[in-house]
Amino acid sequence: MNPTYPNPNEVGIPIPVHLMRDRFCNGFRHALQGKQINHVAHLKLSFREGFRAGKLYLRELRRSGGIIDFPAKYKMRIRTRTAS
Repeated sequence: MNPTYPNPNEVGIPIPVHLMRDRFCNGFRHALQGKQINHVAHLKLSFREGFRAGKLYLRELRRSGGIIDFPAKYKMRIRTRTAS
């Protein structure tokens, strides 16, 4: 069963006039599918803006559903010199 993803127009996201509508929608769908930008074609402005809008939409959707993102845990190693 393939999930159906909404278009930017269906969720109320306006597509700027200076961007290509089909690339913007492809970037939006790409973000909703949880994929990453890993091809040269994904670096086009319209695709990137759609991808960004999709990621922001997902974040807002999670927040409204009560799902929070925990901060990433990073390990750091710090070297210090001791005065002799």
